[in-house]
Amino acid sequence: MVRDAPPLIFADRDEAGRLLGHELARRHLAEQTRPLVLALPRGGVPVAVQVAARLGGDLDIVLARKIGAPGQPEFGVGALAENGPPVFDEHSLGYLRLTPDDLAGTVAAERLELERRARRYRAGRPAPITAGRTVILVDDGLATGVTARAALRWLRGQGPHRTILAVPVCAPQAREALSSEADEIVYLSAPPGFHAVGQWYDDFGQLTDEDVDAAIRGFASA
Repeated sequence: MVRDAPPLIFADRDEAGRLLGHELARRHLAEQTRPLVLALPRGGVPVAVQVAARLGGDLDIVLARKIGAPGQPEFGVGALAENGPPVFDEHSLGYLRLTPDDLAGTVAAERLELERRARRYRAGRPAPITAGRTVILVDDGLATGVTARAALRWLRGQGPHRTILAVPVCAPQAREALSSEADEIVYLSAPPGFHAVGQWYDDFGQLTDEDVDAAIRGFASA
């Protein structure tokens, strides 16, 4: 645990990434291999750029999409990552009296969006090779954690040496729920009054595909 109180308010994702990178560097200065920093687009990209710059790591993305409840697309009941199977939150499914079959159409639509983003962001490049590497998965925060869970399970199947989930802020419940999914979870704040990731940022504007491209290009040319 880094700190649970007082809660932090970040100016924007860049500041959150700089602070998170500093914390990771403090913990992993003895790391001998160049880490692979994987961002969850879109919001995780500017955070991951700062982390990779601070650690001297390689930067790439891992693609994941939330599976929203019918009529409530922002309420994640599951998620998909890359070419992996859907991962569902069984508690949410039970609460809403849903089955995976009820969400087949949503899953298909989100898989198409994953394919679009792969073409858009990678421009023909393959998914990153994570086998044998220390991999740091970065997002701008964890609410339910269902998207990060799908990404971590996909990563586990790729044979990394070690997986670290790193976020500036997370809901305490999400932190606990994901404790068995990564080798380590690094966070800066896990406030008890957590309702949404955006409440812990002064600037939490929605990002576009162009923002993602610009951030990645900026890192590559630095």
